[in-house]
Amino acid sequence: MNKNILLIAALALALVQSSTAGDPDILTDFIVPLNTPPPADGGFFTFTGFRALVTAPFPPTFKAFKAGMEQFPALNGQSVSYAVLMYPSGTVNPVHTHPRSAELLFLVQGSLEVGFVDSTNKLYTQNLQQGDVFVFPKGLVHFQYNADTKNPAVAISAFGSANAGTVSLPNTLFNTTVDDTVLALSFKTDVGTIQKLKAGLHG
Repeated sequence: MNKNILLIAALALALVQSSTAGDPDILTDFIVPLNTPPPADGGFFTFTGFRALVTAPFPPTFKAFKAGMEQFPALNGQSVSYAVLMYPSGTVNPVHTHPRSAELLFLVQGSLEVGFVDSTNKLYTQNLQQGDVFVFPKGLVHFQYNADTKNPAVAISAFGSANAGTVSLPNTLFNTTVDDTVLALSFKTDVGTIQKLKAGLHG
């Protein structure tokens, strides 16, 4: 077969795959984990992990409580997941991305400053009030910040993947084994500054 035809076919396949990237469709109503008997009732489809949030004290630092495929196996194949985000006053959900899904955030309590950066490095920000909904496009770097010095904030986020993934940029860059010299050159600074940043994450 002509090499050009093979190349065009490969490119076409790659374009189709990239345009349909996301959780794969399943051929059954739901997926039961291996070596697990079929569900006898609705218990398999019920997640009770958020019950503790109703009576628990507010966390002292930002906290994300997740209902993804890992915590809630019934989500496997359903292309949805959920998180409850709790922000004490003055706290931030550090800059991060979700490589496999957009995020739809609903602010239940308080206020938040939110934003994301697109692929042209343009920053989009908004001050959200209770009842507002904001979308963070799939794969883009984003953040949420509770600038209120007195009141906490609570948000609920929905994802179009059972496992959206979270890549925290501070941790990914400064809490792994990426060489300090590589980081210093990338950020146009010196190794000493990089080491201070790393130490700050452990402080």
